[in-house]
Amino acid sequence: MGPHGAVDARPALAVHALGGATMGTRWHASVAAAPGADLHPLHDGVQACLDRVVAQMSPWERDSDISLYNRAPAGSWQALPQQFFDVLREALAIAAASGGAFDPTVGALVEAWGFGPGGAGGRVPDADTLASARERSGWQRLVLHPPGQRLLQPGGVSLDLSGIAKGHGVDAVVDWLQARGVPAALVEVGGELRGYGRKPDGSAWKVLAEAWPDADGDGDGDTGTGTGTGTGTGPGPGSGDDGHRDDAGEATTACVIELDDAAVATSGDHWHRFEHGGRLYSHTIDPRSGAPVAHAPAAVTVVADTAQAADAWATALTVLGPDAGLALAQARGLAARWVMRAADGVRVQATAAFQRRLAP
Repeated sequence: MGPHGAVDARPALAVHALGGATMGTRWHASVAAAPGADLHPLHDGVQACLDRVVAQMSPWERDSDISLYNRAPAGSWQALPQQFFDVLREALAIAAASGGAFDPTVGALVEAWGFGPGGAGGRVPDADTLASARERSGWQRLVLHPPGQRLLQPGGVSLDLSGIAKGHGVDAVVDWLQARGVPAALVEVGGELRGYGRKPDGSAWKVLAEAWPDADGDGDGDTGTGTGTGTGTGPGPGSGDDGHRDDAGEATTACVIELDDAAVATSGDHWHRFEHGGRLYSHTIDPRSGAPVAHAPAAVTVVADTAQAADAWATALTVLGPDAGLALAQARGLAARWVMRAADGVRVQATAAFQRRLAP
């Protein structure tokens, strides 16, 4: 009822599910709209947002802006689209803040280890190949020219934004939905999520962190996290109840996070690793050593204001590990949680900021 007992003419909202394919994975969006709303424009608009990210930042597309930069001659300045330029600027800021644990110039190393467009999902490079890839890497080699929105190609640098592009895609979709008056939505790309507004029943969007991809669904309409970062591909999101076990039989207790205008991303080797010579290798490259992260966490979850920041920091903190990573996260006030394999199952640790993000 409205004021003075009049019937409220505003239509009730319902949650509608949209979805599609992008960046070697799937996207999903739960949007609040009128029950009879035509969802085609929303679906097409979301897909167009993500297609623009792919056209700019996917090394798997030969004619993308990132591929053109990677092939550019030494000493040339390459003009970048605004989105690309802004993402790279944040990537470089996080590279500096993390001491190079996150590095957008890992493309040559990603290729050397067989994770890139020309790879077959993982291989161990010989010493010469690895040395050459390391020489071509290093975020300090990048020079941005903001007035002209240009980036210098110093020679041989191969950008790879897989550790931040999915998160950026989520943010781009959220911005687009908000600009079109969608009052609430939960957007997910390959396990990176961001929610804003409230569901029609007044409750916040809730997601399940560290739910393994093979977990049973809980069917409540919200989405759980469940993908690593670093390769641009991955399984879809997982959701489920507490007490799941991973494929090694290790038990972990999932936790519920409220995304009230916030984002969450998860990285780690639970979803992305390969075996060679009896040894497991993570798909997450440590840019400082040029090799996959040794003893990588099973999962690192980060909650932040934007999915872009959560995505990149989840990668950086995976590389740093639970000791150095926890110290840095605490110092910067980051909401982060590590799930580490241990002899008796799993070990979980989190920052104080992460604990404050948990749903009551």
